Amino acid sequence: MAYEMKELSGSLFKNTRKTSDTHPNATGSCLIDGVEYWVNAWTKKDKNGDPWQSLAFRRKDEQKPQPKDQHKPAYNGD
Repeated sequence: MAYEMKELSGSLFKNTRKTSDTHPNATGSCLIDGVEYWVNAWTKKDKNGDPWQSLAFRRKDEQKPQPKDQHKPAYNGD
């Protein structure tokens, strides 16, 4: 039987492909208001050294932002 995600729930898994400190420690997905999201989690430490989780969500149906063209000329009003 296939896994079916339930509303207002999700899963995170250890990121085994992490190669840089900027990559998330865990990745996964969740379902909120019928919309599926990718979830990334980073383990950070507060000023006392206690760990906490920082989360980022991105809609699965949303395309990744494209890098801006650095060589595009500025609009000159003509």
